[in-house]
Amino acid sequence: MHSSSPFIASAFAEPPIVISMGDPAGIGPEIIVKACAARPELFRDAVVAGDRRIMERALDVCRRHGLPSQNIPLLVPENEAPRQGLAGQPILRVSQVGKPCSDLPAWGQVQSLAGHMAAQAIEHGARGVLQRRYRALVTAPIHKEALAQAGYPWPGHTEMLQALAAEHAGVSVSDMPVRMMLANPDLRTVLNSIHVSLRQAIEAVTASQVEETLRITHDFLARTVARQAHRPPNIAVAGLNPHAGEGGLFGTEEQEAIIPAVARAQALGMHVHGPYPPDTVFMQAHAAAHAPIPFCDVVIAMYHDQGLIPVKYLGVEQGVNVTLGLPLVRTSPDHGTAFDLAGTARADAQSLLAALDMARMLSASDFSPAHGAGS
Repeated sequence: MHSSSPFIASAFAEPPIVISMGDPAGIGPEIIVKACAARPELFRDAVVAGDRRIMERALDVCRRHGLPSQNIPLLVPENEAPRQGLAGQPILRVSQVGKPCSDLPAWGQVQSLAGHMAAQAIEHGARGVLQRRYRALVTAPIHKEALAQAGYPWPGHTEMLQALAAEHAGVSVSDMPVRMMLANPDLRTVLNSIHVSLRQAIEAVTASQVEETLRITHDFLARTVARQAHRPPNIAVAGLNPHAGEGGLFGTEEQEAIIPAVARAQALGMHVHGPYPPDTVFMQAHAAAHAPIPFCDVVIAMYHDQGLIPVKYLGVEQGVNVTLGLPLVRTSPDHGTAFDLAGTARADAQSLLAALDMARMLSASDFSPAHGAGS
């Protein structure tokens, strides 16, 4: 693994945010270029971890497909200080990860080479944050099948980052539980289980698992959203079954697992309520999102699609994925690699910009696990 270049004081006043380039066959590199062109101020203290030739290709695609010349970013090495004559010019700093690739992955195809390059960028960024060379990690989209073809054992970003963080801390993966939160301005949801089959997700609805989800979520919200609002976090819990089980008529998971977990969390002083019927709780949360006293700050979903469908239905443009439970700040756009758009410069960079804004907020000294408020 290629190590990060030493920072030059005139280039960065503090450790920058690192953005992993994502799958090079997808839209990640392009949306990074477009985000830098749209809001160059976000990239004054940001570095892209990846392959310089991949980023040059993305820049060329955006240039050929109508990116205004005055907004075309200038690619420079990570540790290069701003030069005279570049005032107002968008600058995209790139940390070359590994040896430059001679053959670039083709657009829009699942390829082991692309999966390997994406994984290298993630590992570089995560280790850099854990070692305090960077202050937060923003990950552009990867393709899970390409990651598997490259021989990596993790089903996605979340599990890979969990393993890297556990290794860094010298603990087992099971001793560093993590959860996925999807957030937009109108709704937040945390998943009780992540990338597993639906059958496995149902099996994960146990009192101990739900209680752990509530604890991880409460700890995160107490350091972020609730601190800003000057009140305790308010957590709603969705049921697993229709009508939240209807008193055991439609399933017993609520009575056997969810209700005991909620009671235990309440006994520990957490503001937790539910379980609510899953077909209405997200509507209630969305409807009252901006009320003086919202219905909740987050909804706990019992499985992946239960939580992600309502968030994504509201629009992925402002959606952000945040990993809870890690000793580092990690955010990402709420969408995938969009192979059908790769190489066209038509992909929307708004979700990446939202992820950058979220990473900047979370990596502030009061919120960041890297500054002593570990999960």
